[in-house]
Amino acid sequence: MNNPLVVALAYDGLCTFEFGIAVEIFGLARPEMGDNWYRFAVAGVEPGELRATGGIRLMVDGGLELLAEAGTIIVPGWRGADVPVPAALCEQLIAAHQRGARILSICSGVFVLAAAGLLDNRQATTHWRYTDLLQQRHPAIQVTPDVLYIDSGDVLTSAGSAAGIDLCLHLVRRDYGSVAANQVARRLVVSPHRDGGQAQFIQQAVPVAYEGHRLGALFDYLLENLAAPHSVDSLAKFVGMSPRTFLRRFAATTGKTPAQWLLHARLSRSQDLLENSQLSIERIAEQVGFGSVATMRHHFRNQLSTTPAAYRRGFSEPAALRGERFKPV
Repeated sequence: MNNPLVVALAYDGLCTFEFGIAVEIFGLARPEMGDNWYRFAVAGVEPGELRATGGIRLMVDGGLELLAEAGTIIVPGWRGADVPVPAALCEQLIAAHQRGARILSICSGVFVLAAAGLLDNRQATTHWRYTDLLQQRHPAIQVTPDVLYIDSGDVLTSAGSAAGIDLCLHLVRRDYGSVAANQVARRLVVSPHRDGGQAQFIQQAVPVAYEGHRLGALFDYLLENLAAPHSVDSLAKFVGMSPRTFLRRFAATTGKTPAQWLLHARLSRSQDLLENSQLSIERIAEQVGFGSVATMRHHFRNQLSTTPAAYRRGFSEPAALRGERFKPV
């Protein structure tokens, strides 16, 4: 990444949770990530001490001049959909964007990007409470509800507050790969991907908490034997349950059927191998249990809206960057 400096905006009436997301993901020291991790600063929209939601008072690192140095700018909400956005802020965001900075909004922060004209003729999303209002006020924006986030490359928007976590983890993955995003998610004790109706290229990395030793052993077994054929009867026998009890317990633990769980596990392993190995697509399809490239391609198209070959082109890293760059904690 050319410019690792992330600058988060702060303003009077700051949305504390959204701001905390930016701090937690981009602002914490993470020595395990090496020397090229993000740098972080806070730019005040107004001068002086700022008030945040919850009675917090905040001192910042500088003013809007910091945006000129940023590689990524985060707009953590806004103080109200009906509150005007200062012209000076719009001008600085436009200038930063023209210089090549990425700009990311969380929840109501989308109204700041819209006021600056950065979303015209682009897709964008926001909290479901604001989607109709955003479309009415800014008809040039292609407002897309019912997704967690939208990545348009240099402009990114997220839905409601917690969806900001999904978007920020997505950006980590874009910048540093799935291993780094996995580690950050693990520190947060969240999954790096939640299904949100949009094909988002996030590897599922933090397993669902095991419910009981029998299912825990089963998950370990399945992950080690993805290429083997599995049936409800064989899995139920493995854990010593009747098929009916097994299906009920499995669904209660994972929210999925065994077939759905296996599909997601095979896709996840495929993504990892496409990114971080030199194995052929044919060999990967065999190793993860898809059996054939045609079956693997079918599931990639249905679940991720891409093909294995396109995924590898978009997300594989040079050999020098793979391997031990990010070690598990």
